[in-house]
Amino acid sequence: MTETAHQSTPELNDGGPQSSISNDITVLKDFCSSNADFFASDSSENGQRLYISFMALIDAIDGLYPRLIEIEKRVKEFDFDEDTPGNGYRSYISVFQLALKYAIDLNQKIMWRRSSLLFRKTVLTKEIESCSHLLSSLEVCFKNLQTILSWSKDGNLFVQDRPFEELISVCQDINQYCFYGRSLGFQFCDSLKNVLQFIALSMAIFSEAYYSQGSLISKATNSFMTTTKYITDPEQRAKRIVNISQSADVDFCKSFWFLSESELMNQLPSVVCPSVAVSKLIIIAPEPLVLNIGGKDVEIPVPTAHIGPKPVQVRLISYHVREGMLGTKNKSPLEPPAKGLIIHCHGGGFVAQSSKSHEPYLRDWAKMLDIPILSIDYSLAPEAPFPRALEEVFYAYCWALKNHNFLGSDGERIIGVGDSAGANLLLAATLKCINSGVPTPHGVFAAYVPTLVKFAPSPARLLCMMDPLLPFGFLMRCLKAYACPPELLAANNSAMLYPSDTESFEEISESDLAELQAHKSPVSEASDTLTYGSLNSHMDDLNEKDVTSAEIEKSQKYMADIVQNFVLGRDYLGSLFSRTYHYKVPNKGESDTDTEGTRISQANGASSTSSTLDNSFQTRLSGFVSTIKGHFSKMLGERGLSSSEKILESDKPDSLWDELCFPVPNDPYLSPYCASDDDLKKFPPTKILTVELDPCLDDCVMFAKRLKSVGNDVSLDILPGLPHGFLNFSLISKDAHEGSKLCVQRMKELLQLDKDLFKPK
Repeated sequence: MTETAHQSTPELNDGGPQSSISNDITVLKDFCSSNADFFASDSSENGQRLYISFMALIDAIDGLYPRLIEIEKRVKEFDFDEDTPGNGYRSYISVFQLALKYAIDLNQKIMWRRSSLLFRKTVLTKEIESCSHLLSSLEVCFKNLQTILSWSKDGNLFVQDRPFEELISVCQDINQYCFYGRSLGFQFCDSLKNVLQFIALSMAIFSEAYYSQGSLISKATNSFMTTTKYITDPEQRAKRIVNISQSADVDFCKSFWFLSESELMNQLPSVVCPSVAVSKLIIIAPEPLVLNIGGKDVEIPVPTAHIGPKPVQVRLISYHVREGMLGTKNKSPLEPPAKGLIIHCHGGGFVAQSSKSHEPYLRDWAKMLDIPILSIDYSLAPEAPFPRALEEVFYAYCWALKNHNFLGSDGERIIGVGDSAGANLLLAATLKCINSGVPTPHGVFAAYVPTLVKFAPSPARLLCMMDPLLPFGFLMRCLKAYACPPELLAANNSAMLYPSDTESFEEISESDLAELQAHKSPVSEASDTLTYGSLNSHMDDLNEKDVTSAEIEKSQKYMADIVQNFVLGRDYLGSLFSRTYHYKVPNKGESDTDTEGTRISQANGASSTSSTLDNSFQTRLSGFVSTIKGHFSKMLGERGLSSSEKILESDKPDSLWDELCFPVPNDPYLSPYCASDDDLKKFPPTKILTVELDPCLDDCVMFAKRLKSVGNDVSLDILPGLPHGFLNFSLISKDAHEGSKLCVQRMKELLQLDKDLFKPK
């Protein structure tokens, strides 16, 4: 046997996390040495590949560990406080520790099986190679972290005063493929690993359908073949995902994330979520709004940026039907108005999702808090970039402030709640309240919020290089779609038409509310419960390049077919959704009598039923069969790759850096972190929650530190093992559900409710 020498591991203080890492490194090196010695004399191709991989693991650790020690010496400088240790540097140390455990488990498995006749040398060769690439990439990450650390000043996690070429150098040389292949999701909690792997697989499969050309049959055949390829070949999946994240445009991001609005997903809240008495859409007419503040009238402007005056859509969710609520004229019994109201803004990178896609956890919150929730469906970028969404959130908040009695609340405590992009909008809306003389919310709860919307490297932002939900390319394109100055987007938007949506909805105007106050209902029983639709879907402009409702339906159809044929039948996914999906329209008197599915049928009758059938799988299947004859000859020909597909199939991803070169104003309404000290002093009590592996972790830490520095009432929670956007998985992951319960506890504190619902361990 050939002896394998390796460097000794530097010793650290006993008893702390460093000591644990040091012990793990010693164990891993011993395992790698043992395995390398075993395969050194194996002259087969796989034997030599195994030997090289074990040696590469040792080299990567020897190169990485001294960098980790140097970084660890300064991590405390960047924490929020002693009781809340957390920042991007600490996150990478945790990632390294998890990677060590992953490598130890794999090495141990090989040691146990290497002498067996059933040893799967080919499979385990690929696994250990992937593991060695993972540690090598982490070594590059720590090298870049050292660079960022050398640029950091006074505990500031953001780097903003360096030339652009230097900034991009810290992430240009990272090999991302290893993070999206066999080791995908290694850094997250066990209850979410399968879910994240399924999402990554879905992204790769969906991209094939999205970019494919030819007939429906050729698309279906291609989808079947690529589905098999991505399931059986993690390396191909990794290459596809990385190339998608760096090459696909924002329309792809929108279409993929809009899958959560599909027919199947729209039924999930009624199946797996707690029943609520009210889940209805309300359309706020775009008309002048006046608030009387301390005897003085304050005029609230109608949102007009980019797309002109349009209605604002909101969703009211309540566990009980309460006195004064819209549409409760003939309801009984009625609960008294709640003493609180939650104004909610959903996440989605400013470009996707809605209150409907976030309804599962909102229903859970409505039940646990027993407080009405008003979720705002703001217009999405790039059709409606900054500041359109902010204008709508501010307008809807002021409308709710004036009309809280119609939402089942006495308005005693009104708080703002948001996640990700929605939390950014709520923080900005709070600043707008401060500068407009409008009462701020009584408290703000923000989950994993980006507070500095510009390309400014930080250690946590490098985590998007390995994030399956928020890849680097997706993050930057979403920020560009929302924050890019309007004049730079003028060429793309000049030809866009924005027809009024007012004819598609019955609106709630000020005059309507006045009549309601006088006990005269100008609308039907179901008029404020509306057919689901996005206000920024332009049905009259089907040829636009931007994602319209037709394109969303197209993307949903692709994925629905794939899920129906190739995914839902798989056993390992069936375990995620073990409940039987029987969608039942509740009878009168049952708990969901005011939910959307029931009320739409009451309001629209036969026309609603017809519309539903038009979108059903049966109708789509009939259309598919009717086109087989016409498309049969096309499927026999070979289909060439489109330009987009050529990029996505390439071994080297396209460069993002030209796209990142766009100016972003230091506007506090865009980046709340840039707000003045005077404005931050007027902020209401603020509770921020984020996760250790969130690319926006440093945004949360730095904004919390700014609020703390001006004497504001602020708290920060940092949860381990969960990804950005974990609230969307709270019904299928125990760990995510525990995180959601902590969110509820923080909201209870802002609402000044007494009962403790969650006690941190």
